[in-house]
Amino acid sequence: MSSKYEFIDSEKVNYPLIRMFVWMGVSASGFYEWRHRPASATALRRAGLAAEIKIEFDESDGTYGYRRVYAALARRGVHAGLELVRSLMWQLGLVACQPRPWKTTTAADPAAPAAFRSE
Repeated sequence: MSSKYEFIDSEKVNYPLIRMFVWMGVSASGFYEWRHRPASATALRRAGLAAEIKIEFDESDGTYGYRRVYAALARRGVHAGLELVRSLMWQLGLVACQPRPWKTTTAADPAAPAAFRSE
């Protein structure tokens, strides 16, 4: 239901509220009660955990995936499930980028003549 309320709240500048209540099948009193409701304990915990995840991800220069972030949080004493860390990283748009090992792909032939010489 809150997704409907969020949509109505985001589109209130484009359409009349009363019409949107009818279109979405919600009551006006429910919408206004939702707007003034304090955040739940779960929402507050997820927000705090998202901040911790962002810190760990940034400290790893964006190379840690959800498993390593989970392990780093566990070492610091932050309790969260593996799937919760994965879900929050997905919501935050954090995607690990593993650096590839550097490998020489070409080798100079010492017997080859110089291509251009300026004399």
